[in-house]
Amino acid sequence: MARKTKEDAEKTRQDLIEAARTVFHQHGVSRSTLEKIAQTAGVTRGAVYWHFKDKAALFFAMREDVFAPMIARTDAVLFSEHYDNPLDAIEASLKMFFCVLEESKVVRQVFEILTARCEYVDEFASVQAEAARPAREFLSKIERVYQLAADSGLLRTGLHPIACAQDTWAFTSGVLHLFLAQQMDNGLAQQIPQMISTHMGLRRQ
Repeated sequence: MARKTKEDAEKTRQDLIEAARTVFHQHGVSRSTLEKIAQTAGVTRGAVYWHFKDKAALFFAMREDVFAPMIARTDAVLFSEHYDNPLDAIEASLKMFFCVLEESKVVRQVFEILTARCEYVDEFASVQAEAARPAREFLSKIERVYQLAADSGLLRTGLHPIACAQDTWAFTSGVLHLFLAQQMDNGLAQQIPQMISTHMGLRRQ
């Protein structure tokens, strides 16, 4: 019975996360209520508070539900020993990220929520730093890999690892926003791998 109860609780938590994603995507985070999310999940509002402190906690749980496996996949490529050249690892990890984004509707929905349907006001005014954490971590990781390339003499002469990392972060962010805005109806998704290769080619020795 205890195992069944634990399984039921985990299912309810996952149902709430999926309902939150649906409601946030349809209405925007600021106009979504816990009551609406509970209704969508088919549970009571009390069940929401049993699993999550507030809407912000549910928002971050929704994000991590998608980000954790996605980051695991891209990090496995970024830090793989398969690549002799660290720049190849960066290029492959960026291509992996956009491949996941193209393949998964759920991942796209979460990024659309983060980029276009979330206002950091009211109860969200105090969580902006946490909301930006994945982007900061991405920047830190590619700084490390660019430094490895520089130490190996594989980074183009005159380029600084930190500046390269910031440029790649800005490039990736820009392509992401274009990708989400265009809804993949103009062939942009097919062009992204070559765009990434060109971007990285400018950094090679």
